[in-house]
Amino acid sequence: MTQDVDGNTSLIAHIGYPTGSFKAPMIYNPYFEHIKLNALVVPIGVKPEDFETSFPAIFRFSNIHGALITMPHKVHVLSFLDEISTTAKVAGACNAVRKDADGRLIGDMFDGEGFTRGLLRKGVTSAGASALVVGSGGVGSAIAASLAAARVSRLGLYDVNVAAMQALGERLQSHYPELEIELQTNDPAGYDVLVNATPLGMKPGDPMPIDMARLSSDTFVGEVVMKQEMTPFLSQAVARGCKVQVGVDMLFEQIPAYLEFFGFRTTTADVLRDLAHIHY
Repeated sequence: MTQDVDGNTSLIAHIGYPTGSFKAPMIYNPYFEHIKLNALVVPIGVKPEDFETSFPAIFRFSNIHGALITMPHKVHVLSFLDEISTTAKVAGACNAVRKDADGRLIGDMFDGEGFTRGLLRKGVTSAGASALVVGSGGVGSAIAASLAAARVSRLGLYDVNVAAMQALGERLQSHYPELEIELQTNDPAGYDVLVNATPLGMKPGDPMPIDMARLSSDTFVGEVVMKQEMTPFLSQAVARGCKVQVGVDMLFEQIPAYLEFFGFRTTTADVLRDLAHIHY
């Protein structure tokens, strides 16, 4: 990175722990340099036990514009915000915070927006489609929330944590009463879209999150893991003839939405890919 940093630089804090796997600075900062925007995404490692004091302190900085929030703080941060989007409410988590002119903190969730924008760019129409989301944690909940907002007609949820899955189902039903929701199903048969929002299938020898024999070649398959592009799960899906979306696609696709949220000039995922300095 060669862009100048000076007293007028606006900071976007990338808050999480540990910071070693953070990819966002390698995408945002080359783009900011390219458009000559005096802003910088800075990784800030905050351990869970320090978040209560660190988060409010960070937002007292006079040059803080906002924050990217990642694990393990996406849920806890909600209690510090003045306004929360519907998507963040349904997801039960937040990954972006903006400080407005009055100092109010506005929260939103874009993990799911990245996934649905990726679907659209790959020719998959969410409206009226059926989708199965395996995993009801933070990212799975966010994707389910965005799929509901994109007007899927049927949404299947599965998680070994039954309470988390049921709570997500209740939040979805309260905001989208017309949505057909199926709980505790990980059978992909009959679904147009399948999302693996669990760590299963990430490593060789891992159990798969679904019965791959039940996966139709007509089903579009997405993964959320960003540590590698083609996980064993995705490789098996491709072998069955499925079109897929890798985890890092979700990251690139959500960044234009983040830029809009922060009030910066937005762009396309393709431009971001061309400029990014991603390494694994």
